[in-house]
Amino acid sequence: MVLKVFFPSCCSAADSGILIGRWISEQNSAVILAVVHFPFIPVQVKQYLGEIQRVTKVSVSVLGSWSNSKQEKEESLSEFLEDLGTIFCHEPWIQISKEGDSKFWSCSTLQKHSKNPQEEEIILVYYDQRKVMLSHLHPPLSSAAREAEDASKLWAIFDTVARSQVLFMTDRYDEGPIKLSHWQSDGVEASIIVELLKQASVPACVLLAALLALVSGICRSRVLNIWPLSFLWSKLSTCEQLGHRLQHLQVISSSKKAQSQNQLMRKANIFVSLLIDVALGILLMSWLYRKNRIGHLADTLIPVADHVAEELQDLLQWLMGAPAGLKMNRALDQVLGRFFLYHIHLWISYIHLLSPFIEMILWYVGLSACLGLTVALCILSDILALLTFHIYCFYVYGARLYCLKIYGLSSLWRLFRGKKWNVLRQRVDSCSYDLDQLFIGTLLFTILLFLLPTTALYYLVFTLLRLLVVIVQGLIHLLVDLIDSLPLYSLTLRLCRSYRLAAGVKFRVLEQQDGKPLRLLMQINPLSYGGVVQTYRLPTYSCYPRDSWASLCKKLFLGELIYPWKHKGDKQN
Repeated sequence: MVLKVFFPSCCSAADSGILIGRWISEQNSAVILAVVHFPFIPVQVKQYLGEIQRVTKVSVSVLGSWSNSKQEKEESLSEFLEDLGTIFCHEPWIQISKEGDSKFWSCSTLQKHSKNPQEEEIILVYYDQRKVMLSHLHPPLSSAAREAEDASKLWAIFDTVARSQVLFMTDRYDEGPIKLSHWQSDGVEASIIVELLKQASVPACVLLAALLALVSGICRSRVLNIWPLSFLWSKLSTCEQLGHRLQHLQVISSSKKAQSQNQLMRKANIFVSLLIDVALGILLMSWLYRKNRIGHLADTLIPVADHVAEELQDLLQWLMGAPAGLKMNRALDQVLGRFFLYHIHLWISYIHLLSPFIEMILWYVGLSACLGLTVALCILSDILALLTFHIYCFYVYGARLYCLKIYGLSSLWRLFRGKKWNVLRQRVDSCSYDLDQLFIGTLLFTILLFLLPTTALYYLVFTLLRLLVVIVQGLIHLLVDLIDSLPLYSLTLRLCRSYRLAAGVKFRVLEQQDGKPLRLLMQINPLSYGGVVQTYRLPTYSCYPRDSWASLCKKLFLGELIYPWKHKGDKQN
């Protein structure tokens, strides 16, 4: 049989002693966790391992001996290490020795209590104890996972190292009777600042959770759910983004401990996303309030609105003539042109009526950037929607008129073919018409057909203007979604500590020689950057169109309304 010995690379320079770890009989493998140095008392070692086993629920025992020939000064030490197999009864007894400066190690087994000892082929696998424990390739450390544990799988190795974390909390500065070598033997990794933040985060999270519960209760009150207010909240992307950030804060302030690596990463990504969002918002706010940029922006806004209105008036005057040499229906062209010109006049009056208050409005809007750059961008999108409301009205009027004529022509075309639309069965059925119906249908079809080019031209022009506004809003919301959903913490972790985001393991052959154990190096395979984004991407409110491009083109042809890009709830956990 093949005996696999997983040896921590941090113990390769340790002093001679005994090997403690876990024996996995299903894999015929030994997972070495630490080396106990001389001098020690066997009874104290057994008591210490009993305490470790009681706390970690891992069957830790003495598996063999370790000899570092660089530090050998007594020839009798090797014989003493072999005799330890009679004190710590374990079959097989593993003996690993480092032969001076040689890159080859000797590894053998003793089976003193076996009647038919068999010579086993040994594979020595080196692993980085710190990376294996922090890679989270093991299942969650819950009782259900432990009961369902299948020790024949490779993740049992990772599970053994992760559950033995208590064993790694002792270093060489401890005054205990037992001295160990492991990945933290030179000093336990800790930070006073991190510990203080952990202690302060508990009351802060409790206070934040109480405030968020109060805010959510107010938002769900019946007063704010009255029809005009509820309709307004559903149309403003700022309200959607604030609700989205409120959910993020509730996730962060939750006192419930993360049950898995994905939940922990999600909390960390949300926290980093909020910090960066608020930091960018504060930078934007500081830039706006320097050198009276708010006043300059307000002074520029009114001339820009007047210029847009003048361009629209020139466009309508062009449409009321002979646009591109096309022959239009003059009566309908004049009616539509004057109708839209009147709306532009109303819009200019509305803008000039608000002009004294625009600077004050922008000043208060700039303060909202302290809530985050995404909130400021959503407010910018809403302001753009309000400033281009007249274009939206033109588009709605043109679309409704064009849609009415398209459906009228399609209905009259079915009349010529002796068909009609069955409303009850939602299908086209045969129908017989008399002469008067066919005559009136022919007149109406002719009128609608000759008026269609004029209506279609107005509809085309205003649809292009509407699409231009929608594209600008879509780009703004794409930037908002990028800030909301990008897992910045996971990407930084992938860049600096890639083993924390592991996708699997790989084995590399170090050395192989006849008569010596095969030496392998177990390495952590990190997730790719695309895999990190796909796995740990935060749930967002998608700002993409509701329909596919084919459906969108069909709506444009039939004259159905194109709704603006707006936030839509994502059901991801």
